[in-house]
Amino acid sequence: MKRVVVGLSGGVDSSVAAYLLKKQGYEVIGLFMKNWHDDSVTISDECPWLDDSNDALLVAEKLGIPFQTVDLSEEYKERIVDYMFNEYEKGRTPNPDVLCNREIKFDVFLKIALSLGADYVATGHYCRKDTIIENDKEVYRLLAGKDPNKDQSYFLCQLSQEQLAKTLFPVGELLKPEVREIAKEQNLITADKKDSQGLCFIGKVRLPEFLQQKLQPKQGYIIEIPSSEEMYRKSVPNFTSKQEELEFLSTKYKYNVNDGKVVGKHQGAHYYTKGQRKGLAVGGTPEPLFVIETDVETNVIYTGQGKSHPGLYRKALFISNDELHWIRPDLKLDVDEELQVMARIRYRQPLNKATLHQVDSGMYIVFDNAQSAITEGQFVAWYIDDELVGSGVIS
Repeated sequence: MKRVVVGLSGGVDSSVAAYLLKKQGYEVIGLFMKNWHDDSVTISDECPWLDDSNDALLVAEKLGIPFQTVDLSEEYKERIVDYMFNEYEKGRTPNPDVLCNREIKFDVFLKIALSLGADYVATGHYCRKDTIIENDKEVYRLLAGKDPNKDQSYFLCQLSQEQLAKTLFPVGELLKPEVREIAKEQNLITADKKDSQGLCFIGKVRLPEFLQQKLQPKQGYIIEIPSSEEMYRKSVPNFTSKQEELEFLSTKYKYNVNDGKVVGKHQGAHYYTKGQRKGLAVGGTPEPLFVIETDVETNVIYTGQGKSHPGLYRKALFISNDELHWIRPDLKLDVDEELQVMARIRYRQPLNKATLHQVDSGMYIVFDNAQSAITEGQFVAWYIDDELVGSGVIS
């Protein structure tokens, strides 16, 4: 009888994951991760970890499985929160949920589970895993969840073969309504519980307030760049090499304050991210303003009107070698190799056709269609059919 430790979060997905594993004959242990203590930055009681841990306990009692709480807040602060502050300070926009899976759930938590004699850990993620044999070796594949509305494979885009080997995703074959139905049938207290929102384990956070713990407010200008600006009309040069073309396509627009007009003030460029619309507090424009670039050096935010503003769009991005990750190392590209894939630059974004180009210093991804708000610090993930094969941090 194999032993599985389930990360019981107090939500419906992990509750049903535990139930399904028990039904399949595994010896199941429930573990609740407490990763955050500071309630001062969470909005009202959107993420009352106390309620969540109580719900997790009640689910464990109902299922008749052992349960305990582990406090990982020190590791969480060190690996996730400090990293977030650091990235925002550099003017990048991190994705804590992807990181939390790589560093906390499938690393720190996984090690705790293995120390309890577990064969596997399991979570309530909507994704699937299978195993194939390549060159006489077992290779694990991370596949999209069956429910297209809930597929969470993107959040696991940084997992390794070693981590996948020890992981189970029991709800990956189900649709969300089916999961709720099972929870109702089993009278689990989490059956109708709302899905959690916001930061992995912290909940809904007022981001500026959260960041203000470390990053001081600093007043600067909001500049509006007209869509008729000359730089958006520059002609495509004749390239002497593929590398030159890739560099051209992935280069972002460079702005300075004289390119547009001052339309307002902000409290710190590091609180804003590309594509952001809310929180600018600038009115009176025919179309809403979107952030098209932030400059943390000069503390200026550049904006443009409307979601089709040319400053939002770019066809290519670059990932440096040290931030490139293959879930399937056997598919890794050599220098000058190309690969056709489907890719997304954020969760919930529909997959887009793209081509990977490996060069000496890293990898370019060129999309068939220009993408809105390609944001440094975020993760891009690429798929072949419904398998997520690799990912990287946008440089």
